[in-house]
Amino acid sequence: MHHEDALQRLKYIEGHIRGIQRMLEDDKYCIDVIRQIQAVQAALNKVSNKILEGHLNACVTTAIRGDDLAERERVVNEITSIFSTANEL
Repeated sequence: MHHEDALQRLKYIEGHIRGIQRMLEDDKYCIDVIRQIQAVQAALNKVSNKILEGHLNACVTTAIRGDDLAERERVVNEITSIFSTANEL
């Protein structure tokens, strides 16, 4: 995913979050608010997954094909750490 595309998606999500804030200010039905929050979470996950895909196809692939063993270990540890953190949430 190009950064421009990610930024556009994040701006859309930002607007969506503002809409959720207005819903709360207007005392909208809780389930409707939760559905909107879930939509934002799904959109953020999609952006995250696309950025990760780009990282794997560029940075990680380059490191794994390279001769620097320490760099290979570093990128593998980074990816492992990202998934560990995501599972803790």
